[in-house]
Amino acid sequence: MQPAESEHSSGCLYLVATPIGNMEDISLRALRILKEADLIACEDTRQTLKLLSHFEIRKPLESYHEHNEMTRAPELVLRMESGAHVALVSDAGTPVISDPGHRLVSLCLRHNIPVIPIPGPSAIVAALTACGLPCEEFTFAGFLPARSGERRRRLKSFVSEPRSIVLYEAPHRLRATLRDALEMLGDRHAAIARELTKVHEEFARGRISELMRTFDEREPRGEITLIIGPPDHKAEHRTELRINSGHDGQTLAQRVHELEESSKLDRKAALKQTAKELGISKREAYKRLLTEENT
Repeated sequence: MQPAESEHSSGCLYLVATPIGNMEDISLRALRILKEADLIACEDTRQTLKLLSHFEIRKPLESYHEHNEMTRAPELVLRMESGAHVALVSDAGTPVISDPGHRLVSLCLRHNIPVIPIPGPSAIVAALTACGLPCEEFTFAGFLPARSGERRRRLKSFVSEPRSIVLYEAPHRLRATLRDALEMLGDRHAAIARELTKVHEEFARGRISELMRTFDEREPRGEITLIIGPPDHKAEHRTELRINSGHDGQTLAQRVHELEESSKLDRKAALKQTAKELGISKREAYKRLLTEENT
């Protein structure tokens, strides 16, 4: 059994979870470790300095991020072998999870340096507990690839996944990810947790098609956690029929033309209405319309 941190006279590594927004979420133990550490390794020294200044902690800072961890990890291990107590923090939340740190942890363990987790805030757990989707079991996939083709292949690999899927996503890619998720996974129940624990914290819940409409109408901002629920085979079948066949067996182009004639809508309004019926974005509807009209 690994001894408690108070028993370490030799060097060790602390993995310290820090607030993801609200400063009050930091634990008393995390504050004590940060005060007692000889050195704090962090992603962005400016971001960590804000945290330390808030709690009136003054400690030497060392940058440790994805671009320098190859060389910085051995340097930190040498210091710990000389007796230093090093605290590793990320910009927000729990280190190592979708953040740098795995290389340092592995190197410490190979050199028999104790690694001690100091648990605390996590966007994954916060989002899951309040999303309203099944969370007894879940799959965490971090950030999806930025390229559409790679992202779609990654999403397709989750088709048979029976558990809720938790993802991090950048605001500027959220719409594209929802669009790809709808096509690859069907119209599942999902939730978007945005700016967790911050002033503008928001949860959006519904089917993927509903979330697409929500964020088609406004630009998403801030840190985003996306949870996609387990398969709903009836909904997936219904979505597949809509995407492939259009409204009541019509193609998308036929539905647009019908609305132009029967409802006296202009082309733009008819396309918007059709996109809403199909649960797809206006951009995707326009692409399909052009494809159908030119074939």
